[in-house]
Amino acid sequence: MLRILHSLPRTHKLLLLPVATMVTVLGTQKLITTYNDLNQPNTPLESVLVPLPSDSAPGVPSLRQERAPVAEAIGRASRAIDATRDHIPLSDLAATEIIDLDIDLNVIASAEASTTSESPMAKLDDGALHMAVVLGTLSSGMLNIDASSVEIADATSYEDYGLFDDISFLEFELAAEEPFVPEWKTHIVESGETFAVLAQNKLGLGYSEVLALLEDLPDPRMLTHWRAGNSFDYQLDENQRLLSLRMMKNARDGVLLEREEEQYAVTTIERQGEPVQRLYAGSVSGSFARSAQATGLTSSSVTELTRLLEKKLDFRRDSRRGDRFQVLVESDMIGGETLDSRVLAVKYDGERMDLTVVRNATDNNFYTPEGNSLDPAFARYPFEGNYRLSSHFNPRRLHPVTGRVSPHNGTDFAMPIGTPIIAPANGRVERVGNHHAAGRYIVVRHDNGYRTRYLHLSRPLVSQGERVEMGERIALSGNTGRSTGPHLHYEVIVNNTPVNAMTVDLPENTSLSGDTLIAFQRHAEPVLAALESGETGPVNVAGYQREESSQ
Repeated sequence: MLRILHSLPRTHKLLLLPVATMVTVLGTQKLITTYNDLNQPNTPLESVLVPLPSDSAPGVPSLRQERAPVAEAIGRASRAIDATRDHIPLSDLAATEIIDLDIDLNVIASAEASTTSESPMAKLDDGALHMAVVLGTLSSGMLNIDASSVEIADATSYEDYGLFDDISFLEFELAAEEPFVPEWKTHIVESGETFAVLAQNKLGLGYSEVLALLEDLPDPRMLTHWRAGNSFDYQLDENQRLLSLRMMKNARDGVLLEREEEQYAVTTIERQGEPVQRLYAGSVSGSFARSAQATGLTSSSVTELTRLLEKKLDFRRDSRRGDRFQVLVESDMIGGETLDSRVLAVKYDGERMDLTVVRNATDNNFYTPEGNSLDPAFARYPFEGNYRLSSHFNPRRLHPVTGRVSPHNGTDFAMPIGTPIIAPANGRVERVGNHHAAGRYIVVRHDNGYRTRYLHLSRPLVSQGERVEMGERIALSGNTGRSTGPHLHYEVIVNNTPVNAMTVDLPENTSLSGDTLIAFQRHAEPVLAALESGETGPVNVAGYQREESSQ
C-alpha cells in the first residue's frame, strides 16, 4: 500500500492522505463529529463518542456521502494532527496506523488559500477517489474476513432494546434469569432487644411461628435470655422470610435452624477443637489448691486435680511445704480460645508420699504406671466434698420425731438442699419413688450385687431402669418426707441386709492386666516422659494423640 502511495504525484498525495485517513478510521461523517467533540475544553481523546447514523450499514465507506471541499478536509486533517501534539514520521507507522503523516504544513496552508470554486483542487478526480477507497478498505482490514468461520446471514435480532437511551432494563433482565442464592448475615443483639419482636420485624416470622420455633429448641433460653452483644447468623429467602438461623451458645456448642416446608428442623452444632497439651509445675506453699492455681492452672483443672489426689492424699495431714508437683493438662483450642481442660497426668513428689498417675484413654480412669487404679470398685461416700455426719447407723436408735425405738438402717449427712448425690459404683436404677416418711428416694442395684438407697431427696436425676456409672450424678439432696432438716439418708444393703456404710468392707479397687495393661503402658510412655522433663509450657504428646484418636 505504501508503494502505491509513494507512486502517486505529490498533488494527489497531499489531497489523498487526509481523505484516506478519514476513510480508514471512521469515515468522513464520523471524523467531523470527532473533531467537533475534540474542540470542547477538557475533553480527553479516549472519551470521545462517535454516534452512527440510523441508516448506516456495514461495507466500504463511501466518500461521496457528506461531500466537503478539499480545503475543509485538509483543515480537519490538520486539526487532527495538532490534537496529537507529537510528530510521527511515516517510516515509524504501520499501514493501519497512518494518522499523523509527514506532510508539509506550509504546502497545505498555501493549497488551502488558493482553493476556489474554479480551482481543480476543489474536486478529486476519479483516480484519486478510487485510490482513497482502496487504501481505506485495505488499511481498515475490511477485506480480511474468513467467510467460512462466520455465518452472517443467521445473525439477527428482533428486539429494539434502545441501548443508547436506557440500558437499565438489561441489567434487570439478566438479574431475573440468575437463581436466588441466600447470603449469610450477622445480627448483633442490642440492649432491650427481644427475639419475638426481632423475628417479626426482620426475619419475616409471625408470632405463632416464633412460639412454635422456640418450642422446638432444646434450650429456648438461647434466644429468650440473650444479652446485648450476643450475635447470630441468619439467611432469608427471596421473600425476605427466615430460611436458616445459626447461633452459638459458646465457642463449641450451638444450634442450627433450617426451614423445611412450614417447620424448622433443629440441628445441634458441636465444633471440634485441636487438642493442645501444656505442662504446669509448682511447689506447695500454703494450701495445695492455691499453690496449684499459682502455676497458671484454671479453677476447673485445680478442682479436678484436687479430687483426683484426695483419693490417696490427705492434704491436711500428708502435704508439706516444699512438696513438688507436675500436672499435664490437655485443652481444646477453638478460635484461639481454650476449652474443656482435662488433666492427663500428675506427678506428686512429697515428703510423706509420692504418687504418679496417668489417665487411660480407653476407660478415662487414672492408673499408676504399674496399672493400679485410684478408684475403688465401690466408693465410701455417695457425694463429693466433706459433710457432717449427723446420725450414725444404729438399729436401736430412738426416732427423733416419734420418740419410739426405731432402727436407723442408714447414715445421715447434714447438707444443703440441692447438693449433688453421685453413684458410688456402676449399676442400674432399680426404683424411683415417693414415700410419706422417706420422701423422694432412689434405689440402685450395683454390679457386685450390693444395693444402695437414698432418702429425703429434693429431685431424682435418673429414671427407673437407667444405667449409671461410678461418679455419675443421680439426685439432689433435700428435706422431703419425715425429716427434721435438710440431709441425706444413705443406706448400703448386702444380701438384703442393711449394713453400716462407714465400716463395711467394700470391694477392692481394680487393676489393669494382660493386653490391657500393655496397651496402657505403651500409651503412658510419652506422657511420663513429659512429666519427667519438667519443662513447663506447650508439650507435644504424640503417643497420647495416636491412642486417643484410635478410640
